[in-house]
Amino acid sequence: MKAIIAIDSLKGSLSSLQAGDAIREGILRVYKDAVVQVRPLADGGEGTVEALTIGMGGELQTVTVTGPLGEKAEAQYGILADGVTAIVEMSAAAGITMVPDEKRNPLYTTTYGVGEMIRDAIHKGCRHFIVGIGGSATNDGGVGMLQALGYGMLNENGEQVSFGAQGLQELKSITDDNVIPELKDCSFRIACDVTNPLCGETGCSAIFGPQKGATPSMILQMDGWLRNYAKLAAAYNPKADPEYPGTGAAGGLGFAFLSFTNAVLESGINIVLDETKLEEYVKDADVVITGEGRLDGQTVMGKAPIGVAKIAKKYSKPVIAFAGCVTPDAVACNEHGIDAFFPILRGVGTLQEAMDPANARKNMADTVEQVFRLMKI
Repeated sequence: MKAIIAIDSLKGSLSSLQAGDAIREGILRVYKDAVVQVRPLADGGEGTVEALTIGMGGELQTVTVTGPLGEKAEAQYGILADGVTAIVEMSAAAGITMVPDEKRNPLYTTTYGVGEMIRDAIHKGCRHFIVGIGGSATNDGGVGMLQALGYGMLNENGEQVSFGAQGLQELKSITDDNVIPELKDCSFRIACDVTNPLCGETGCSAIFGPQKGATPSMILQMDGWLRNYAKLAAAYNPKADPEYPGTGAAGGLGFAFLSFTNAVLESGINIVLDETKLEEYVKDADVVITGEGRLDGQTVMGKAPIGVAKIAKKYSKPVIAFAGCVTPDAVACNEHGIDAFFPILRGVGTLQEAMDPANARKNMADTVEQVFRLMKI
């Protein structure tokens, strides 16, 4: 028996690797001599840095950066064992959870700290970046990040514009005289699962601005400023395209990456599956195990377990999923490569009890054991 495990985290309870270890324990209770390998899994969102860095033998890095409100903050990113690949989550430096509700205002929140993380990784030898851009507090078009990387985002006096979306109002010219030289040698795979353009009715200001504290009048202002920014970017780089799907991600950060760095926007789970080379492990497996905290109808819409199942079915491998809970519409997963799925809750209790890491680990291992006992009959 050879089993490959690639399960997403059970957020607030077990990390990807912790859940995988619990599954391995359950399998080994039944198949004592089984070869069980746990691979890291994430979808490019929260938890990606930890899952990929630890799961691929890298090291977590902590750096002091400029937080979304301009204050100093501690941010964490990962450098993989190859020494040249960095895993970054923009939310570690400019995330909406870093801003109290009463202080949420995209006119002032900046992505400068994201650029500082990237700059730190470049100085440590990284040239390949995997960047998750979900959960932002910003709508500055990525201008803050670009400033930290050395771009001149200048006002009429030739000075750097202010932090936040308000800086876009001041923006008159873009220069690259002081860009860190190594940036030209860097490649960026941006985990982006939204298709919004930079501007307009489905742009970042209109769609995501309200949750970041924008009023209707602010939305109109910011959208206009972003249109001007896009024109200046196009003068700098003719390939800058504010209509390209995903340029509106993270308040325009997607646009900044595409227009000013060697970047591609991709599905988060596809990046992770490719970078972790899961396919190489699945090829000769007898069974593939996946899952996440909540398995439901949304799982089939690009979530991590379905990405795993697609690879497994390429080689006609059986796929079993385990989840903290499942909903009635999770049956859609059976039509997308997951042969059977199981909730791990084994008794009535509170949500707090269910999410307790020790309880979740035991529930996972015990449930997996019984499933594999059935398989062994």
